[in-house]
Amino acid sequence: MAIETQSIADNGQFLSEEAIKQTLFEGLSKKYSGAKLLVLIPDRTRSIPMPMLFRMLVEILDDARQLDFMVALGTHPPLDDDALNQWVGITADERNSIYKHVGLLNHDWQNPTALIQIGNLEKAQLQAIAGDLWHPSLGDDTPVRINRRIQDYDHILILGPTFPHEIIGFSGGAKYLFPGISGAEMINTSHWLGALAGNLKTAGIAMTPVRVMLHAAAAFVTTPVTLISMVVVGKNLAGIFVGDHLSAWQAAVNLSSERHIIWLDQPIRRVLSQPDTKYYELWTAAKAMGKLEPVIADGGEIILYAPYLNTISDTHGKYIYEAGYHILDYYLKQWDKFKHLPLSVLTHCTHLRGRGVFEDGIENSRIQVTLASQISAEECRKLSLPYLNPDEIDLNEWQNRVDEGFMFVPKAGEMLYRLKKDMKHE
Repeated sequence: MAIETQSIADNGQFLSEEAIKQTLFEGLSKKYSGAKLLVLIPDRTRSIPMPMLFRMLVEILDDARQLDFMVALGTHPPLDDDALNQWVGITADERNSIYKHVGLLNHDWQNPTALIQIGNLEKAQLQAIAGDLWHPSLGDDTPVRINRRIQDYDHILILGPTFPHEIIGFSGGAKYLFPGISGAEMINTSHWLGALAGNLKTAGIAMTPVRVMLHAAAAFVTTPVTLISMVVVGKNLAGIFVGDHLSAWQAAVNLSSERHIIWLDQPIRRVLSQPDTKYYELWTAAKAMGKLEPVIADGGEIILYAPYLNTISDTHGKYIYEAGYHILDYYLKQWDKFKHLPLSVLTHCTHLRGRGVFEDGIENSRIQVTLASQISAEECRKLSLPYLNPDEIDLNEWQNRVDEGFMFVPKAGEMLYRLKKDMKHE
């Protein structure tokens, strides 16, 4: 199928609402008449003008026999009816009247009856994909399970943005299938492969081992898939691409590389990184560390300044407290102690702490990650995270600071910072 249609704004500019609607119309109108359609969408932790896009798609796809939207949650908490309505920008009355023919669904990754196995990634195949990254902790074969409702539709549309990503390289595309609507096995194995690779060798790289793994799993999906991939900057669209999930995703990656990566001349010693408030758990607010880690000097510090944040993870909190936040070596060299924990949890923990070495029982991180939030000093101690009282941070001082080696980054978590010296390794 390749690229059906696309629209790219001039550098520094954004697409108009009219241009977005026209692109969607050209790529989708009259192509699914009488079909049963499932549209996979992100949750509220991703930047996307969802209300506008929801209304456009419902209008353009008005000749579909059935039209449902499913939030590709991965392991994120489900949205209740009020949250679903708010996310797509409709009222309860509208949902029960002009949009009563449109289904709004959540993925249910923990419910075995909601999933179906469509394939199996064998250990040998995973070893070939992982290459030098292979570690026995990745286990044996990985069952490819996915939300069984995909069998009920004639076509799947994926609607989502593409950003640099610390676990897979760039988000979007097949990531809305795995882990978006997949079972725990794919979620855990793919995340842990990303942990073994590490953020420094992953973020902003297109074809990472994790991406190859997800594309291999996507090959088991027999329902046709069309991707509507967007490059979102702030609240605006810099580009939109409609096509197969490989071509449209690659086109979005090319533009994301231009619009979402900030290249610095020199490393930074200390950063005050303020996560965007849409990251209401540390589980996702950790992106504000991952997007800055590549530019932090050895021995430097990232302060995650999130005075609003009081939750580690609604879904995984108990496991995170058991694991603590540590570097990769800490887990691998004591694997028997941690192997019972979900690999996605250990991935989150090691990504927040970054790289380092664990020798003779001593953990030495490359950088320090300090948490300044409503999570108390005592809780941080239990989690092996340095604590800083957010009330003691003078935000004005950081905002006006001109010292070389210091930086304040507001709304952190989407823009990736990298060093120009690393360009030659791309």
